[in-house]
Amino acid sequence: MGQKAKIRKLERKVARLKAELRAAKTHTFAVSPLAPKGGFPRLPAIDGVRFSAVEAGVRYAGRADVMLAVLDPGTTIAGVFTKSATRSAPVRDCQAKIGGSPSGSGAFIVNSGNSNAFTGSNGEVAVATITREVARITGAPENRVYSASTGVIGEPLPFERITAKLTELTETLSPDGIESAARAIMTTDTYPKGAGATVELEGKRVRIAGIAKGSGMIAPDMATMLVYIFTDAQVEQSLLQGMLSELTDKTFNNITVDSDTSTSDTLLLAATGRSGVTITADTEAFRQALESVMLDLAQQVVRDGEGATKFVEVRVTGALSDADARTHALAIANSPLVKTAVAGEDPNWGRVVMAVGKSGAAADRDTLTIHFGDILVAAQGWVSPDYREEDGAAYMKNDELVIAVDIGLGTGSATVWTCDLTHGYIEINADYRS
Repeated sequence: MGQKAKIRKLERKVARLKAELRAAKTHTFAVSPLAPKGGFPRLPAIDGVRFSAVEAGVRYAGRADVMLAVLDPGTTIAGVFTKSATRSAPVRDCQAKIGGSPSGSGAFIVNSGNSNAFTGSNGEVAVATITREVARITGAPENRVYSASTGVIGEPLPFERITAKLTELTETLSPDGIESAARAIMTTDTYPKGAGATVELEGKRVRIAGIAKGSGMIAPDMATMLVYIFTDAQVEQSLLQGMLSELTDKTFNNITVDSDTSTSDTLLLAATGRSGVTITADTEAFRQALESVMLDLAQQVVRDGEGATKFVEVRVTGALSDADARTHALAIANSPLVKTAVAGEDPNWGRVVMAVGKSGAAADRDTLTIHFGDILVAAQGWVSPDYREEDGAAYMKNDELVIAVDIGLGTGSATVWTCDLTHGYIEINADYRS
């Protein structure tokens, strides 16, 4: 490469970094190159739930930052939450309420910009005030009002800005407002995330629609994000809870962007029952449809990882157990060295070997097999004699990659989804509170 070409390349890089810095300060970001094509999907309307979103100025200016979802009486609600020891006041309040009676209507109230985490008694007062006022203005029992907050940690939530907007929120409720709700809960997200499914059961259509936010502070210790999923199926609460917990382990608990677990993780699933179709433990078609929606949303979070340019699927087979396979997969997916090699399009398989070796799960150097996509990179503890570095380098230029490792010790398997680690991640997070 000539000197002028090198200078032009450096100038483009500087311009990109400056743009990323401006974006981090204004909290407006160019849409991820990995975002689903076509924008926000057309989701099925869920009978029994209405949405609204407003600009309350909690932290951001010029954008909606509070959403409200109101649920019909009889709706059952299930939830899973962060395991963080420093989880937020809204999370603790939601945990205390899950599993209660489905009598009366219900409501979800969510703000972005401020997580109301590590705020002591002030956080508890904020949650109590918000949920009490939502209950008063919507008519929902207070123990059926679930709040969530996402954004900066350690700053008191200006909850009066939210309560001042409750009348406007209730007056603008609509069954078609789910996209606006998805936009209102974004922080460093570059696009609103939605997924839906329709399944025919008993001659009737059952609908599922969900939204999510998440971009950074993403690691599998529940969901590490905010997720709201709605269905018009009729599902008894304990069954709904069991189904959600099981499917979370297959979806949201198998994604990671940066290995950091949020203080605010909340995943709520509401079943309004308005379709008239009763779901039982044997209704496999509904379970599969719900899993497809959850996996779609989970993978969208990875695709929107802060600064991400590559979507990576890590497949591990041949481990002594599924648990060992997951440990190996997460060690690979969370390794900064693996992730930066992916960002640089460097087929550095030695870093994959390193990650397996450090994971703590059982492994044997001489039984390892590594593939990049369909390319056999290494086998039996040594680089494959057929492997060509130029083939690996060409493969790494793809936007979507598969790193497959067979441990060679058993039948355990696991799949984890992650992204690369770029300068963009550093720029966004270096100035997040600015």
